[in-house]
Amino acid sequence: MTIDILFEDGEALVINKPGGLSIERPRRGGPSLEDHLEQLKLGFQRAPMPAHRLDTDTSGCLLLARNPKSLKRFAKAFEDRAVGKTYLGILDGIPQLKEGRIELALTKISSADKGWRMIPARKGKPSLTDWRVVAEHGGRALVEFSPQTGRTHQIRVHAASGIGIPLLGDPVYGRKGSAKRTMLHAAGLTVQREGKEDITAQAPVPADFAALGFG
Repeated sequence: MTIDILFEDGEALVINKPGGLSIERPRRGGPSLEDHLEQLKLGFQRAPMPAHRLDTDTSGCLLLARNPKSLKRFAKAFEDRAVGKTYLGILDGIPQLKEGRIELALTKISSADKGWRMIPARKGKPSLTDWRVVAEHGGRALVEFSPQTGRTHQIRVHAASGIGIPLLGDPVYGRKGSAKRTMLHAAGLTVQREGKEDITAQAPVPADFAALGFG
């Protein structure tokens, strides 16, 4: 597996993470981003460190910090909402509305039979996502999501509970087995930096999206 680099400078890398590649080593074993950190040094002494998280299934833009100082700076940028993110997701159906804004408070629950997941709850943490349909094909819709907050599973829950149609292939909030993975792609990333040019990256539409008619 090769890892494509979308942006590079002295303090940051943005890579195009393949769908299905876990950031951390899975408990049951198997491949992870850790297997590639040595090659991503690119001449630096330190291996880069992920500055945020993407679900294992999610492909696309992942920011890596090349030193502890930049890691701390990027963490503050996420906290201060100085990071712009754009995702593409394939819905398992076509919504009646073609755009909107979803505001839901989310909280984590866990059960013995279903494991943990996020659900809308009045006492949860607020979350906000803007969305719009950009294409329709084969009874499915390609949606652009612009999350304004960064809650766990935010887009997945917002698709299922906000739009009312889950992401194709989502085993937790949708129909398990309807695709080989949850069809979500981190298509764009912008990080504001004081005194430096913004970090900007765009990840091309992945092959499995194109195979479903969304090239």
